[in-house]
Amino acid sequence: MAKEYKLPFTLDKPDLIHYESFVNHEWVSAKKGGRFEVIDPGTDIAWASCPTNTAEDVPHAVEAAHAAFEKYKKVTPRQRAQWLLKWDSLIRENKNDIAKILTHETGKPLAEAYAEIEYAASFTWWFSGEAERIQGTVSTPAIPGRRVITHKQPIGVAVALVPWNFPIAMVLRKAAAALAAGCTMIVKPSPETPISALVLAHLAKEAGFPPGVLNVLTTDLENTPPLSEALCKHPLVKKVTFTGSTRVGKIVAGHCSQGLKKLTLELGGNCPFVVFDDANLNQTLDQLMALKWRHAGQACITANRIYVQSGIYEKFIEALKERTSKLVVGHGAAEGTTMGPLTTPRSLEKAENQVADAKKRGARVILGGNRVPGKAGYFFEPTILADMTSDMLISHEESFCPIAAIYKFETEEEAVKWANDTSMGLASYVFTKNVDRMWRMFENLEAGMIGLNTGNSSAAESPFGGIKESGYGKESGKDVAVNEYLITKTGTLSVEDHY
Repeated sequence: MAKEYKLPFTLDKPDLIHYESFVNHEWVSAKKGGRFEVIDPGTDIAWASCPTNTAEDVPHAVEAAHAAFEKYKKVTPRQRAQWLLKWDSLIRENKNDIAKILTHETGKPLAEAYAEIEYAASFTWWFSGEAERIQGTVSTPAIPGRRVITHKQPIGVAVALVPWNFPIAMVLRKAAAALAAGCTMIVKPSPETPISALVLAHLAKEAGFPPGVLNVLTTDLENTPPLSEALCKHPLVKKVTFTGSTRVGKIVAGHCSQGLKKLTLELGGNCPFVVFDDANLNQTLDQLMALKWRHAGQACITANRIYVQSGIYEKFIEALKERTSKLVVGHGAAEGTTMGPLTTPRSLEKAENQVADAKKRGARVILGGNRVPGKAGYFFEPTILADMTSDMLISHEESFCPIAAIYKFETEEEAVKWANDTSMGLASYVFTKNVDRMWRMFENLEAGMIGLNTGNSSAAESPFGGIKESGYGKESGKDVAVNEYLITKTGTLSVEDHY
């Protein structure tokens, strides 16, 4: 007998929510019949279940997506743009319901859920315009009697392997670009956040996208690796986009290498946040508060290592402590909450290990450092650690929890050296009012995105992606993101140069 769950919230449109995978406009169970539970991180209580799809479910989904692609690739760019705009409109119309679902899947406060939906919808809006701006070229080469033509076409079936921290934004950033280019897509959401992806599929169907254009396969944590591998290795899949850890990204790259699949990797970050003596302290703290504590520190572009110049070091720590002490930790749906729980119990263990390691190696605990007592969910105190050193765990691994790790530096040269002392290169941040230093830092910091007196570098209009072991390829931005889903054909035409 199937287990019954109590929905911990009320929806304005109850038919928005589904608990089955979505393939070819049909809500389908896994072939093996397995299911897994969706847990509210704020209560540690299951409120839904979804199919545990396995590698056996991959052929049907891919074949449906490929059959749809053969038709969808011939749809005019104007029609694709209109469907994207309708999808965008429906997402915005249903933002209240989507925000509730998002909060109970990820744990983030409702205000942050609304902010994610607004950010996410910027991609459907942006890529609807990009759909009609895919262009080739005509040129005259050096060889007489020739013309060279380039023509861009959609690459084929794409697979999106999506994380749990921003599940609406990550699906739309990938899917909107793919659908604008003329590709079809299969989304494999994280086991923690499958419902939000299924809501987006439901709305894509309502928007008019044909069957098979957007599909969603859910699965649990245990079956995520084999299901993902089967998707990556299927011969009809031509493009894979993955957002997640560097460790898993290397595995995905290995799977795709066997078929030479086109691949976009947006991987982990160990992002430095560099504050010079001449920075505007209020501006810097405003940006750091929004960046560091958003989603309890669970963002790949968050400030992982905070480097503060010695002249303002203690003043900065006290000001950050004062502001951070005012955060209200609680369930994301509770009124007044400004920081929710971590999304998984694994993250609690990681936070505890990082704090214990830092303390053992001489760090000062300025604030927090422990689990929040008396709460059933996955709550960890907003934590500030000072006097950090390069031999501590946080210096070498992505934190992904609410820990602000602060390091003291003396010179610009020292700051650049320490900031770049990581295998990762996703984002970096620098705060200074010296314009010459700003330019030097922009050029010398080793990251794909640099925040210059800002902690918010991400927008639909700007390319998003890292260097080094933070991956390759770009998402969002003009031309580059859509190009990730296109192939370029070159035509050489022989032209009689006389009548």
